[in-house]
Amino acid sequence: MIFRLFLSTLMTLLSLNIFANELGQLSPQQLQQFQQEKKALIVDIRTPEEWKATGIIPKSHPLQFFDKKGQSDPDKWLEAIKKLQIDKDQPIILVCRSGNRSGMVGNLLTKQLKMHNIHHLSNGMSHWLQSSQPVEKCTAEQGC
Repeated sequence: MIFRLFLSTLMTLLSLNIFANELGQLSPQQLQQFQQEKKALIVDIRTPEEWKATGIIPKSHPLQFFDKKGQSDPDKWLEAIKKLQIDKDQPIILVCRSGNRSGMVGNLLTKQLKMHNIHHLSNGMSHWLQSSQPVEKCTAEQGC
């Protein structure tokens, strides 16, 4: 029930195009630095079709947030995140196609759930690919 309220707030933020100051934006180079130095958890929230079309960032975890109709199950998604995290202070970096969805989900985590150390890839996977960063094929074992 609480997550329906969060999702409603999230959709309001999208319509107003407001993003939280607490949510960090990272360049592709900063993402790589966080991954190497801080053992950041990189979560690709795009759809399976998007993962197949472009590949995923190496060592990232494909974990779809919104389905094709824009619906989500935040409780289930957060449970999956908790299973992937090494500890509650591990940085989490969200990735989507353009940065919009990852910004919305990041705001949900930072503003509504008061989580810390949440970031997203600025301009998303599009920016990653434009800067000629490495990708890997998403496998069935990863949920693709």
